[in-house]
Amino acid sequence: MVLDAAGENVGLRQADDADKEFCYRLHKAALGDYVAAIWGWDERAQRDWHERLFDPGNWQIITMGGADVGMISVDRRPEEIYLGRIEILPEYQGRGIGTRLIGDLLDEAERRGVPVVLDVLVVNRRAYALYERLGFREAGRHGDGYIKIRMRREPSGR
Repeated sequence: MVLDAAGENVGLRQADDADKEFCYRLHKAALGDYVAAIWGWDERAQRDWHERLFDPGNWQIITMGGADVGMISVDRRPEEIYLGRIEILPEYQGRGIGTRLIGDLLDEAERRGVPVVLDVLVVNRRAYALYERLGFREAGRHGDGYIKIRMRREPSGR
């Protein structure tokens, strides 16, 4: 359990099959504008993509005050911690929730002596700015038209 900037309890719980629709609505609310800016929002294609990628075994639901407010997916690899996704409902953004959860990952990476790596869409300037404030640096671009920015933060001493 962590506290957000307002001192409210923020927690994580393992996702399960019942979270599929919440995660889809969350993705649309949190990232829909960015997806639309690059590819256009095709409801059927996005539903199909979500059906293929929904992974309750590797996703956690972010909770606050008993409400589901987001999701996070992290791959802990031997050589790095990869933050696959973090999505927070727009009405809960800006409260320090993402900063705190990413901070916990950075602390874990520091203890392990490995970097934290993530990808952000080039059009998501708000997320990019957050990652920069947290010490991430651009490591490259990839994807069709180089629409994704790979960012990483090395542990201290590297």
